[in-house]
Formats: sequence, C-alpha cells, structure tokens
Amino acid sequence: MHPSTPPSPSAHLHAHHHGDAKHRHIAEGRSNRALAVALALTLSFAAIEAVTGILANSLALVADAGHMVTDAASLGLALLAQIIAKRPPSARHSFGFGRAEALAAFVNGLGMLVVVGWIVFEAVQRFGAPRPVEGATVFIVASIGLVINLGVAWMLSRDQASINTRAALVHVMGDVLGSVAAIAAGAVIYLTGWMQIDPLLSVLVSLLILKSTAAILRESYHSLMEGVPHGIDYLQVGEDIAAVPGVLSVHDLHVWDMSPGQPALIGHLRIRSLREWPEVLTAVHQMLLARHGIDHITLQPEAHD
Repeated sequence: MHPSTPPSPSAHLHAHHHGDAKHRHIAEGRSNRALAVALALTLSFAAIEAVTGILANSLALVADAGHMVTDAASLGLALLAQIIAKRPPSARHSFGFGRAEALAAFVNGLGMLVVVGWIVFEAVQRFGAPRPVEGATVFIVASIGLVINLGVAWMLSRDQASINTRAALVHVMGDVLGSVAAIAAGAVIYLTGWMQIDPLLSVLVSLLILKSTAAILRESYHSLMEGVPHGIDYLQVGEDIAAVPGVLSVHDLHVWDMSPGQPALIGHLRIRSLREWPEVLTAVHQMLLARHGIDHITLQPEAHD
C-alpha cells in the first residue's frame, strides 16, 4: 500500500467547515472526452478548409475556416475551464484558476477582431475586382465541413451537464450556418459563374464571427472586471439584506463570480447589537441562498451601540 499524499501546507486554509459555503473549489466527475474530440475535429478541418480556400481562391471558405477557428477556441476554452476547475486553490492562487478562462477568451476575442477585419477588407476588394473561384472544390469541402459540424454538435448535445459545453454548442451551431453559406457560394459559382457571391457570403459569415466574438469579449471583460454575475440583481440583494430583522444598514457590498457559476458576496452590516449577530448572520445566509443562490458569503458586523 502506497502512503497517501500529504496535504499541501495551505490545504487547511482552503478547507470548508460547518457553516461555510457548500460548493467545492474542485469540479469532479466531469468528462472531457466530448470536448476534446470536438476540438480536434473542428481545429483539424479548419486548417484543411483554410488551405483549400486559399488554393481555390475562395474567400467564403477562408471566412468559414475563420469561423471554425472561433468555435475551436470556444471548445478549447470550455475544455480548459473543465481541466482548470479540477485544480485546487494554492498558496499563490487562493481563489483557484477559474479566471484563466476569461483571460484566454478575451485574448482570443481580440485576435478574432483582426481576422474579421482582414476578411471584410479582402471582400471589399473582390467586389470591385472579382477573382476566379473553383466552385466545385468550395462546394465539396464546405459539404464535408457541414457534416463534421453536425457531428460535433451531436456530440456536444449529449453532454448538457456542463454550462461550458452548452455554451460551446451555441458556437458550433453558428458554424453550421457558415458551412451552409460556403456551400451556397460554391454551388452558385459552379452553376452560374457569378463570382461576387463569394465575397458577399464571406461578409455574412464575418458578421457571424463578429457576433460571437463580441459576446466572448463582453463576457470575458465582465468576468475580468469582477462584474456582478448575470441573473443577480445587486440592488435587490442589498435591499433584501437590509430587510432582515436586526440589520440596520448595509455598506461596502460586493458581489462577483469566484469562478463560473459560483457567486460570492462580501459586505459590512450595521446591526443593533453584537449579541444578535449569530441570529442575524444565519438569517442573512439562508435568505441569500434561497433568493439569490449565493452561498459563499463573508460579512462583517458593526454594532450600533
């Protein structure tokens, strides 16, 4: 029998005791297989589609490849979040590592803005001077991409336990639309020879990329700035705490996400007497958990007397 691994020196500092928050800092029992397979398929075909788009001179294929890269990034971030969530807090990172997801998402969003700008610039150039595009090649490659995207969506739809997986599924469904646009461009060029359809649909796909990228930037910025979690009304939280019997006023109140789905709250409460603090604290804890889903709470009492 091998000796058990001794706990880290900071383990007792991160431990939860009776009356503390009930959530764990470590996500357990969550499989990364679906996300890993989906990421590998999406990223591999994005590379194939980008190379084919350049060789076939199709901006629509390149745009769809860019869209698939954004989806691969979202899948990678979801996978990263699940892996990071399994790492316990340390002496250097007492809150854990959940915010790394938001940082990576923000950097990825800035990079995709550059990609969107390049696609739109190239499309404007091609409207005035259309270039020959191999419509049959575009149609075939985009059709394969559609099949892969539908397969990835099916895999992700089977794992609805993770909020990260559900978010990644939304991005992949947008990628399905990008593949449909590239298929349409290839078919129109092959049947009619109308080359302007390629830059036109590439702009439409770029708008899809821009929409998903804007959402990524907005969410990651909100997390990095420790914004109030979505679904929690900051002002209502303050009013509900102030309405608890024994509480005279609330100040220095902060609500944020320690990691996705784990809201935390700190604040100062002015109460009538410190003798009432145990009852007041219990009532505030029960109210915040029942009404707002907040169970990681740190409050400091200030006695009126």
